[in-house]
Amino acid sequence: MSVQTPPMETPAPEQKVPVSEAPARPGLGERLRAGVRAQALQIVLVWLAIVVVFSALAPGSFFDPVNFRNIAISVSILAVLGVGTTFIIVTGGIDLSMGSVLVFSGVVSSMVMERVGGGQGWLSAVVGIVVALAAGTAWGLLNGFLVAKAKVPAMIVTLGTFGAALGLAQVLTGGIDRRIVPDVLVNSVGFGSVLGVPLLVVVAAVVVIIGIVLLNRTRFGMHTSAVGSNAEACRRVGIDVDGQIIKVYALAGLLAGLAGILNLTFFRSTTIGGNSLTNLDVIAGVVIGGTSLFGGIGTVFGTVIGLLIPATLRNGFVILGVEPYWQQVVVGAFLVSAVYADQIRRSAATRGGRRPELLARLFRHSRKDS
Repeated sequence: MSVQTPPMETPAPEQKVPVSEAPARPGLGERLRAGVRAQALQIVLVWLAIVVVFSALAPGSFFDPVNFRNIAISVSILAVLGVGTTFIIVTGGIDLSMGSVLVFSGVVSSMVMERVGGGQGWLSAVVGIVVALAAGTAWGLLNGFLVAKAKVPAMIVTLGTFGAALGLAQVLTGGIDRRIVPDVLVNSVGFGSVLGVPLLVVVAAVVVIIGIVLLNRTRFGMHTSAVGSNAEACRRVGIDVDGQIIKVYALAGLLAGLAGILNLTFFRSTTIGGNSLTNLDVIAGVVIGGTSLFGGIGTVFGTVIGLLIPATLRNGFVILGVEPYWQQVVVGAFLVSAVYADQIRRSAATRGGRRPELLARLFRHSRKDS
C-alpha cells in the first residue's frame, strides 16, 4: 500500500515594489522650496517681533491704526516694483533700473496728460495711465532683449538703462519736477480709499496676489523658476529661454510703469531726485524675503514681508528719535544675513546631488507635449 505524499507548496514569489512606487527622497528643487517656506515663516516672525518691540517702546504712537496705515502706504509702491523684481531675480538676473523707469514713466505720463484735456478729467487720466504702462514696458523689453539676445550681463544692462532713463527724464523736464496730474486721479487713486483701505494699498495687494498666482500656479511661473535653476536644461526640453527672459523683464517694466503712475498720483510730483535708492531698497526687500540671488527660487509673499521689515524699522526709528543713519546699518545687516542664510540653505539642499524636482517635472511636461 503506497502512501501518497502531498505536493509541496511552492512559496509565493516575493513581491517587489516597483521602482516608480518606491518612496523617493525629495529632490533638490523641493528641498530648496521647503527652505524658502521655512525662511518666509521666519521673516514673518521677525517682523512680528519688530512690531512687538516698537509697540512696547512707543505704545501710544507706534501701535496705532493710523501708523500701520502709513506703513502700508509707504510699502505699496515698493511692493509693486518688488513683484517684478522677484521674477527677474528668480531667473538669475537683476534690475537696477526700476527707480529710473518709474521716474521716466511718470514724466512722460505727466507731459501727455498736460496735452490731453489740459491735464484734467478722466480722458487725460486714462491716457496718462496707458502712456506710463507703455513707457515702462518699453524699457523692460529693451532690458530683456539686451540680456537675452545680446548676452550682455543683466547688471551692466540695467545699470546702463538706469542712467539712460533718468537722464532722458531730466532732458525732457530740464531737471525740474512736473506737478501736472489730473485731480480726479489724485483724489481717486493717490488719496482715495475702498472700505477705509487706501486705494494704493488695494492696487498693491491685487498686484501681489496676481504675482503669487503667476509664479506658483502657472506655466509662466514654472518656466521662470526653471530658467533660473538651469537654463541649459530648459533649452534641451524645448523651452524658449530667451523669450522667457524677455517676457519677465517686460513684466517688470510694466509694473515699474504702474509704480510710476502711482507715485505721480500720491506725491503729485515726478520726484526725479527722490528715487535714486529705490532699486536698492526693493532688491534688499526681495532678498530679505527669501528669493535667492542665485536664481531658481523665490516667493512674492516673502518679498512683501521683506519690504515691510525695513519700512517698519524706519518708521519705528523715526518715532523713537533714532538717528536715520542707523536705519541703513540695520537694513544692511538684514540683507547680509539673508544672503548668508540663502547660501547655507542652498548648500544643504545641494548635498545629495539629485536633479531638481522642478526640472524633472519640466521633462515630463515636454514629453507629454511631444
